Amino acid sequence: MTTVAVRQALQVTRRAATLARKLPALAVPDDAAENLGGDPDEGTAFARLPDDRLRLVFTCCHPALAGEARVALTLRLVCGLSSAEVAKAFLVKEATMQARITRAKKKIADARIPYRTPTRAEFPERLENVLDTVQLVYNAGHVAPSGPTLMRVDLADRALQIARMLHELLPSDGESGALLAWLLLTDARRPARVDAGGDLVPLEEQDRSAWDRAAIVEGLTLLRSSLQTGARGRYTVLACIAAVHAEAPTAGDTDWQQIVQLYDVLLQRWPSPVVALNRAIAVGAWQGPAAGLTALDSLADEPDLAGYTYRPAARADFLRRLGHFAQAAQAYREALLLTANTVEATYLQRRLTEVGQPPQGRDRQ
Repeated sequence: MTTVAVRQALQVTRRAATLARKLPALAVPDDAAENLGGDPDEGTAFARLPDDRLRLVFTCCHPALAGEARVALTLRLVCGLSSAEVAKAFLVKEATMQARITRAKKKIADARIPYRTPTRAEFPERLENVLDTVQLVYNAGHVAPSGPTLMRVDLADRALQIARMLHELLPSDGESGALLAWLLLTDARRPARVDAGGDLVPLEEQDRSAWDRAAIVEGLTLLRSSLQTGARGRYTVLACIAAVHAEAPTAGDTDWQQIVQLYDVLLQRWPSPVVALNRAIAVGAWQGPAAGLTALDSLADEPDLAGYTYRPAARADFLRRLGHFAQAAQAYREALLLTANTVEATYLQRRLTEVGQPPQGRDRQ
């Protein structure tokens, strides 16, 4: 425990040193707000927040950089993710992501891009990247890229805290409220995601009485408020999908048809191979494993999913449900090769063992 504590303290110290070295002009004094061309009060927009994390995220999401570069640099320098974790968030190799971050830093230096706290008038051009940053931090915490635990609780909690600050900063922005709603509705399942022994429990087998009802109520309230503002962006749709799960008393009561329809809407707003994969899984839950497998196999040539653990894992599950145990075993082995999370690996290995010893009379092809 002492060794772990020392390492964590060193990480905090190194991160602070990196910020001091790389972003020396992050803050603009409040009394300099007038010099930025805005209202003098705009310099204090972040003053009422409990800490500087959101201000730093807004500052790093500079419009002079490409969108992915803004988010990647912010995840690396402000949110403390490693290059490997940032690369996994973007479904690219670590070397590719390191090169992107290096190019972004070089552009900042060569173009002498000023890093200063943005005024309120500059929030809109940075907001989408800020939302994406918070989402990716939470994703990295929801399932740890590696290690002995399913979650990185520190990252999940950090994302929730920043999302709360963002909603406090922009209470009338529907997408900001929807992001917080989505995080709350998703994180409400945290107590049921692993059993007493620390093993992964899939969504359909979770004890829903263990879900955090207060978080669900808060999330649903936020979602209704966001919808009333006219928000229809991707975080509103994601929150709606999470709400369908949260409102189902049992797994069997889940309205999978509605979830598939919501994924169709999400694909229009956010064409993404991961969204298409999640839609295929929802199709399988609604129309059966054969339909799900067909939808999933249509993504076989999608390069962004080539190293994504959940494509072979989902395929293995559909094949197992269909009784195609030999093919399922092959897919489980592929998924095992692609995960460095011990809890996920243990679950996949257990499934692999099960399909290696199928019930008599079942198809072993």
